[in-house]
Amino acid sequence: MTVKRAISSPRIYDGSAWHENAVLLVNGDRCVGIASAGAAPADFEIVEAAGAMLVPGFVDLQVNGGGGVLFNERPNVRGIKAICSAHARFGTTALLPTLITDDTDVTRRALKAGFEAHRTGVSGFLGLHLEGPHLSKAKRGAHSEDLIRAMTERDLKRLIDARTRLPVLVTTTAPENTKLKQVEKLAAAGVSVSVGHSDCDYATAMEYFAAGASMVTHLFNAMSPLAHREPGLVGAALYSGEIYAGIIADGFHVHPAAFGAALRAKKGPGRIFVVTDAMSTIGTELKSLTLNGRHICRENGRLTLEDGTLAGADIDMASSVRFLKVEIGLPLEEALAMASQYPAEAVGVADRKGKLEPGFDADFTELNADLQVQKTWIGGTAVFEAA
Repeated sequence: MTVKRAISSPRIYDGSAWHENAVLLVNGDRCVGIASAGAAPADFEIVEAAGAMLVPGFVDLQVNGGGGVLFNERPNVRGIKAICSAHARFGTTALLPTLITDDTDVTRRALKAGFEAHRTGVSGFLGLHLEGPHLSKAKRGAHSEDLIRAMTERDLKRLIDARTRLPVLVTTTAPENTKLKQVEKLAAAGVSVSVGHSDCDYATAMEYFAAGASMVTHLFNAMSPLAHREPGLVGAALYSGEIYAGIIADGFHVHPAAFGAALRAKKGPGRIFVVTDAMSTIGTELKSLTLNGRHICRENGRLTLEDGTLAGADIDMASSVRFLKVEIGLPLEEALAMASQYPAEAVGVADRKGKLEPGFDADFTELNADLQVQKTWIGGTAVFEAA
């Protein structure tokens, strides 16, 4: 029997406008509308929200781990479930478990796990993000140099086949190790190609965008910078209207001044959206972790290799939204959109994710006045509630 609920809240943000003293009407796993308090249909169960506001659930397109699990180390359905569950505590209702550059066997296992997670309906699972291994060694960041390689026709076929079995598939790749024809074929097959970990120049980046690449991975980080005579990948991403760009909002990966400048410079309709690039530390007291046999240290909000290289991020989506509002000075509505609507648009699921409109998935989170998560709902089911 389908459960009908009316979630009552002092403030509801539907992704476009605020509704004061209202109820979100949920029929099973879908939103059916917003009504004023006291106007809910008689057959809907009234549920009082735990927070001061109800907002669309966050959509995170780059999640390496959480809850003590790194996807590279546990590329199976149990690992995906643990990661999704860990991030639900912080308002994320849809995410892409992200595989950092690894060998072909780990990649095969990760894809198999993604197929099974989709088939069985793992709560919060949106698809997969394969970050590498077809990257630039010069801009590899924390990716293992020994595992970086050119894309082969077998790799191309594997990605195209995988897309037929996943609702969303993102691959981060660099022009240094990926041919234009390969990008064209991936894009034509529905794979979201994101240019990243690349030292390519502006002209090359624009060629890859024209071939079908639609995103860039963690803007500013591990890419050719914006200069006045050579705009690089950063400049190409900001100037290209159709391109979406992920960005890490932790204050370490991108200086607030550069962050604000990028937001003002970005040509639309493509948007800059937030990713966490989170590692296994999220939701835990872990002080370190291991990636491809290398030690990563956690200290004061930073994750670094022994040489000081940033290795993923130690931040969740709710904290990212607070950073955008407090440190960057964005209106709350824009901060929320960067964490929900814009990433949904970037991977083509904005018809069901990122807003609370009739027909959309009933994915939402309840926040208090300090933007701390009080409760998270996925598909009309409460999956986390703060003590």
